Amino acid sequence: MSDPLGKITEGKDIIGKIRNKLSGFFGYGDRENRREADKLLREEIAKRYEEQWSRISGLQRQLIAGGQLKYLDDLEDGAIKMRIFSDRVRRAAYGYAGFFDAVRVQSDELTKIYEYDIALMENVDNISRAIDNVEASIDTDGLPAAIRHLIALGEEALEAFDRRAEVILATDSSALGEE
Repeated sequence: MSDPLGKITEGKDIIGKIRNKLSGFFGYGDRENRREADKLLREEIAKRYEEQWSRISGLQRQLIAGGQLKYLDDLEDGAIKMRIFSDRVRRAAYGYAGFFDAVRVQSDELTKIYEYDIALMENVDNISRAIDNVEASIDTDGLPAAIRHLIALGEEALEAFDRRAEVILATDSSALGEE
């Protein structure tokens, strides 16, 4: 298997996908830049999820204006998941930064972390489409299902973030000889 860090400029691997999604992303490859790259990526992910949270807030206002108050609580559940996710990602930007200094992350673990990062970025597109679907479903029988789908995607994002944290913590434990 080739070194994933060696393909940064190609844009065909996980690093390239991340770089292509973020303007100004300079990669994890350089050890000195890993902390800053992680912070930049987290800030971008949090920003994109906050944008979706704002869109949901707009839909809530639309439901209120249309007198469809019975769907507000369910849609609020989706909004809360977006907000929790973006807050956790933003806070983790600083909390996890030190792991890259304290832990010698092996190529396989780093690849797993990259995979979670790109999945979190790509999930924003899925959530955006789900919000589009909620909006298109207002005043139809499909609205409850569209809201449930949005909530499920929010839950999936939180679970993916937890799995990413587990990879980092497992790497930290193994570096300290705790396995």
